[in-house]
Amino acid sequence: MSNRIRNAALRSKVMSAEEAVQFVKHGDKVGMSGFTGAAYPKAMPTAIANHAIDAHARGDQYQIDLFTGASTAPDCDGVLAGANALRFRAPYQSDPVMRNAINAGDIMYQDVHLSHSARQITDDFYGRLDVAIVEATAITEDGHIIPSSGVGNNVEYLDNAEKIIIEVNSWQSEDLEGMADIYRIPPGRGRGPIPITESGQRIGTTYIDIDVSKVVAIIETDLPDRNAPFKPIDEVSQAIAGNFLDFLEGEVRAGRLTYDGYVMQSGVGNVPNAVMAGLLDSKFTNIQAYTEVIQDGMVDLIDAGKMSVASATSFSLSPEYAEKMNAEAARYREYIITRPLQVSNHPEVIRRVGLIATNGMIEADLYGNVNSTNVSGSRIMNGIGGSGDFTRNAWISSFITPSVAKDGAISAIVPFASHIDHTEHDVMVVISEYGYADLRGLAPRDRSRKMIEVAHPDYRPLLEEYVALAEAPGRPLHTPHDLEQAFSFHQRLAKTGTMLK
Repeated sequence: MSNRIRNAALRSKVMSAEEAVQFVKHGDKVGMSGFTGAAYPKAMPTAIANHAIDAHARGDQYQIDLFTGASTAPDCDGVLAGANALRFRAPYQSDPVMRNAINAGDIMYQDVHLSHSARQITDDFYGRLDVAIVEATAITEDGHIIPSSGVGNNVEYLDNAEKIIIEVNSWQSEDLEGMADIYRIPPGRGRGPIPITESGQRIGTTYIDIDVSKVVAIIETDLPDRNAPFKPIDEVSQAIAGNFLDFLEGEVRAGRLTYDGYVMQSGVGNVPNAVMAGLLDSKFTNIQAYTEVIQDGMVDLIDAGKMSVASATSFSLSPEYAEKMNAEAARYREYIITRPLQVSNHPEVIRRVGLIATNGMIEADLYGNVNSTNVSGSRIMNGIGGSGDFTRNAWISSFITPSVAKDGAISAIVPFASHIDHTEHDVMVVISEYGYADLRGLAPRDRSRKMIEVAHPDYRPLLEEYVALAEAPGRPLHTPHDLEQAFSFHQRLAKTGTMLK
């Protein structure tokens, strides 16, 4: 891999992951690369997990605190959780093994707004970072790191860690070099503005410069990212996409949006990907993305000449599209920019570019409060991710969701959200397969009528019944609630397995 590891001094530090694990001690705070299954270390997590298993078999303690950009993969989060190698985890995860461990109380987890996470590391909110473990496409002659399929919080982890371990992955395309735009946000107060006014602006370097003296190990790998296929677009997803496009058309008719230059942000998943598929046949052109991740739908929009630029911090591609990206990265880097998470999700830039944010949710209540994280208020699903960064600061914030889950046993619209991540003050539009609820300019009681319209028909009578109770004579009428019945949907679910009566 001499063409990948071009710095002679660092080539002398090549070793196996099993040898490098000596540098990760019990109690260490470890920052790893990785964001939505892309660009995470492929060898070190398993080596750390095996080291933990051996230590526990001897009766020794061995656990670390782990920080990433966002979710990783079963061969990272999953193996570490399964080996009981983690004491603490932040800022986001999506692995089922880890989720179960967190909900069982075996791993302490802090769910953090992603735009805040790197700054909190830089400011030592968690204490000194001991080790940074980062995947790279290549290392330059000067010892600079060429990011692989994502940037995430790598800059801050590399800057603040006492030791650095680099995994150089030959599966990642060498043509990714030139796609990244690395800009450091200075620490502390009194910082100037980030000089981005349009999605496609480049303001930094194509590499991450590091303190080479901190590098203790280089590991060679050739393993792929975790690239999960998107589900085929079903009738519900297609209907949601159609309703979203109807909303955009309404904004055009109102004179607030034009067909040229729509700026979008999209959360991760099958329904957001279906929305982008819908844009292929729409009247919108010169679409721009200022978002977190590059998904299949964005690649299709670029190929069709509908999207002119996509700025993100990482990829989140299916296996087919990951292969396509590796084969054609030289072409796609003309359209795609990968940035540090602190820049891709920065509230200042989000507000400045005037984007329309679109994210998923677990549930929303009658007044527009949205729960993105906790099932029935207590069991973490994944985390808030960047949805708060974009929702609070977008020009227009929207949430898209099927109206029911678990074959109709769970309603996405409930009387009162069991956990609130996005308040009614930030949520503007909620879209299901039954239409869209435009909540802008509405008082709470008017919002409740709009929300019932996008609920599943089976649940509308129950929601109307609740509204009648909440608005009974003698009750306060600004945000009406019947506190005895506010969580009746969730209570029925816990007792009977369904929110329906």
